[in-house]
Amino acid sequence: MLRRPHAHARIKRIDTSAAEAMDGVFAVLTHDDFPTVDEREVSTGEDVVNLKRDQANIMADKKVHYKGHVVAAVAAVDRNTAQQAANAIKVEYDVLTPVSNVDDAMGDGAPVILEGLVGDHLGEEVENTNVAKVFRHEFGDVEDAFANSDIVIERTVSMSMIHQGYIEPHNATAIWAQDGNITVWSSTQGSFGVRAQTAGMIGVPESRVKVNYVEIGGGFGGKTKVYLAPVAALLSRKSGGRPVKLVMDRSSVFEATGPAPGGKIRMKIGATNDGKITAADTDIMLESGGYPGSAVGAAAICVFACYNLPSSKITGYDVLVNKPKSAAYRAPGSPQASFAIETVIDEICDAGGFDKIQFRLDNAAHEGTRRGDGVQFIRVGLEECLQAAKDSDHWNSPLGDAPEGKARGRGVASAYWMNGGGVSTCDIMLQDDGTVMLNEGSADIGGTRTSIAMQAAEVLGIPVEDFHPSIPDTDSIGFTGVTGGSRTTYTTGLAAYNAAHKLVDELKNRLADLWETEVENIDFNEGTFTANRDSIGIQELASKLDPTGGPATATASVNLAEAGNAYGVQICDLEVDLATGKTDVIRYTAIQDVGKAVHPQYAEGQIQGGVVQGLGWALNEEYFITDDGAMANRSFLDYRMPTSLDMPMIDTIMVEIANPLHPYGVR
Repeated sequence: MLRRPHAHARIKRIDTSAAEAMDGVFAVLTHDDFPTVDEREVSTGEDVVNLKRDQANIMADKKVHYKGHVVAAVAAVDRNTAQQAANAIKVEYDVLTPVSNVDDAMGDGAPVILEGLVGDHLGEEVENTNVAKVFRHEFGDVEDAFANSDIVIERTVSMSMIHQGYIEPHNATAIWAQDGNITVWSSTQGSFGVRAQTAGMIGVPESRVKVNYVEIGGGFGGKTKVYLAPVAALLSRKSGGRPVKLVMDRSSVFEATGPAPGGKIRMKIGATNDGKITAADTDIMLESGGYPGSAVGAAAICVFACYNLPSSKITGYDVLVNKPKSAAYRAPGSPQASFAIETVIDEICDAGGFDKIQFRLDNAAHEGTRRGDGVQFIRVGLEECLQAAKDSDHWNSPLGDAPEGKARGRGVASAYWMNGGGVSTCDIMLQDDGTVMLNEGSADIGGTRTSIAMQAAEVLGIPVEDFHPSIPDTDSIGFTGVTGGSRTTYTTGLAAYNAAHKLVDELKNRLADLWETEVENIDFNEGTFTANRDSIGIQELASKLDPTGGPATATASVNLAEAGNAYGVQICDLEVDLATGKTDVIRYTAIQDVGKAVHPQYAEGQIQGGVVQGLGWALNEEYFITDDGAMANRSFLDYRMPTSLDMPMIDTIMVEIANPLHPYGVR
C-alpha cells in the first residue's frame, strides 16, 4: 500500500502506469476504483460509521488528511514486487498547512480539513469548520450554584492521542469469486461489522460477503474499525479472483489506524465548606482525527457519572485534526473525562481539607442519581467500591519514607463506564455423547468463549469442560454486534442463557413423549429431569434423542437497550526522582464493581491489564507530532509502553453488586 508523507495535502494527479507495467503485478487500486457511495451510515453492532467518509479514510479521495493516509494499493506475486510497484506510483500533491491540535483546529482562519463538512453546532448548521459537532447536556442553574459555592476550582487539561498497542497488526485476506461472492478473513473484534463496512464500501449487498472469524492478537477497541478488507476485496476482483492478503507494518498501524483521541478538557467544580459538590461545568474537546467521530459523546456520558450533582453543564466538541481517524480504546472517552474531573476533585479536597475517599463517598452517585446526560441510574456499586477502597489494607497502610533524593505520594480516583447492550446470537446443540456445541457470534478477545459457555452450563447443569464453544463465519450464525463496550459477557452471555433455557424446554417435550406424560409434569433442576418416579440426567438423555426427532438444538438472540453501569476506584503509590523526574509505581490497588465475576481469574486479568494500559497512558505513551504533522515515534522502540519490569504487583478487589438486568447479575 502506498502511504504518503504529508499530513495535509491535495492530490493533484496519480500515475499508476509504471506499476501496472511491472512483471508480477496483478492489480493496482486507487480511490477511483471504489464505487461512489452516499454519506449513509451502517451499524457495526456497537456504533455507526459513515460509509463515504470511512471509504475515503481507507483510501484517500482528492485529499490526504494525515501522514500515512493510503493513496494506492498493489497486488502482486510477492511482497517485494508489490512494494517495488507501489514505490513506482507517481503522485503530485499540493501540500497544505497541517492542523495538529484542537486549539489550532478551532481557531479563526484554520485550514479546513474536510471540505464540504457541515457542522452541527448546538443545532445550527455551520460550514467551513473543523468542528463536526457541538452538543450540550445541562440541568439546574450552574452559574447560581457557583456563585453560592465556598470553593470553586477551574482547570484545563491537555492530552495526547495514544495507541491501543495491540501486538498483532491489522490484516485481511479476501477472495472475490467468479460467482460474485466475497470471502474475507480478518483480525477483528466484530465479523458482522467487517461484513457491513466491506459490503457498503465496495457497493455489494451484505449477503454477498462472508467474513470468517480468525483469532485476534489484541484489540482493546482498535479493531472495531475496517481498514484493509475492502481494499483486499477490490484488488482480488481486479486480479481475476486471486486471493489477496494485506498486513500492515508497525509504522502503518501507528500512523493510519485509530488511536484514542487526545484533546483538551476544561473543568470547573464548586463545593461547600462541608464537603458537598454544588455544580460542575465542563467543555470536552476531543480530536476525531482526519474525519468526524471522536469518543466525545461517550466522554460526556462518563464525565460526571461518579457524582450526585444538583446541577451540571456538559458541552462536547468533535474536532477534526490532521491525525489518523480516532477509534475506541477501553471505555472510549472515559479515561480522558476521568483524568480531568478527578484532577479537580483532588484539588478541591486539598483546598477544603477533605479526606479524598470520604469526599467521594459523600458525593457518590447511587441508585436514582441522574447522570449528566439525563439518564437515571438503576442499582450501581460505586459507594461499595469506595468503601472497599477506604477499608483496604493499601489505603490504611503507611506510605513509607522515600529514599534520599526521591518523593512519594498516594492518589485515589474513581471512574465509570456505562457498558453496552445491543444484539447477540447463540446456538446450542446437545450431542449424543452429552457434550454441548455452542456457537456464538462474538469475537473472543478476553476469554469470552469460556464466560459465555459458563452461563449456559449453569442453566443446563453440565460441566463447562463438556462445552465446545466456537465462533463461526457470518453465514453460519445470527447477527452479533462487535466485541467492545464491555458488552460481550453480558449480552452474548444472556443469549446463551436464553438458548439453554430453550434447549431445556425442547428436551422436556422430547421426554414427554418418551415417558408418556404431560410436559407440565416434568421438572428440571441441576442437570436432572424428573416426573413422578422417572428421572434422567441431561447428558444421559442425550444418547436417547434420535427416536424423538434427532439432535436437540436451540437458538436465541437478544437486543438489549441498556446494560448495568460499571464503576471502579483505584489507589496508586508513586515514587519520583526529584533530579530526573523518573516516576515509579510502587504499589497499586484496583477496586471494581464487576456485577458478577463469572470467571474470577479472567476478570482479575482484565482489571490488571486495564491498569497497565492506563499507567502507560499516564506516564509514557503519546503520539509525538512534529511541526509538519508527522508522528515521530511510530515504532515500539520509540513508543514506550510499560512492560512487566515497570509494574508492581497490581492488587485487585472485586466488588459484586448484581446488575438487576441480568439473571446472574453480570455487568
